[in-house]
Amino acid sequence: MKTSLRQLILAGVLLELMIFVLSYFSAENFNETIRLSTRFSGRLSAVLFLMVFFLFASSKGGKVERDTPFFNNLILFTVLHIIHFGFLVANVFMNAIELIPVKLVGGALAYGMIVAAPWVFDRLKRGLQLVYFYYVSLVMIITYFARANGDFQGADPSLIHYVFIGIYVSACLGFGILIRKNKNLIPS
Repeated sequence: MKTSLRQLILAGVLLELMIFVLSYFSAENFNETIRLSTRFSGRLSAVLFLMVFFLFASSKGGKVERDTPFFNNLILFTVLHIIHFGFLVANVFMNAIELIPVKLVGGALAYGMIVAAPWVFDRLKRGLQLVYFYYVSLVMIITYFARANGDFQGADPSLIHYVFIGIYVSACLGFGILIRKNKNLIPS
C-alpha cells in the first residue's frame, strides 16, 4: 500500500503534536514544555533526515523524481523541521536563551537549504544534492557536539548526544559508500 504525501504529513504533524502533549504532561511549567518539545522534535527531525538520506543513497542511477518515497519524505522532513524551528524560536524567547550570532550562520544556512529543498532539489545537479545532504549532516553533528560539550543552555550533556554523533558520522560514511556503489553520483 502506497502512502500519500498527505498521509505522511498528517502522521508527522500528529507525531509533533504527541511530542508537545507528552512534554506538557511531563514538564513542571510551560517553558519546560517548550524546551522538551524543542529537544524531542529535533530528534524526530534528525532521525527522519537520516531516512531521507538513506533513500537518496539507495536510489539507482541518481535520478531524483517527484512523487516518489524519497521526495515525499524530503517534503515531510522539511515540514517537520519547520515545526521544530517554531519550537526552537519559542524556546529561545520563552527561556531567554542567549544567541551567539556567529554560531547561527551555519544553522541558518542549513535551515534555508532545508526549506528550499522541496522546490529545487530535483533540478539541482548531483554535486549540489550531495552538498545538501553532507552540509545538513555536518550541522547536525556540530549541534550534537555542542550539546555533548555542554554548550547548549538548558540542555545537559548526555550519552544520547554521543550516540547521535556516532550514527551521523557512520551514516555519512555508509551512505557515501552506498551512493558510490549505486553509481548514483551522476544521473543516467
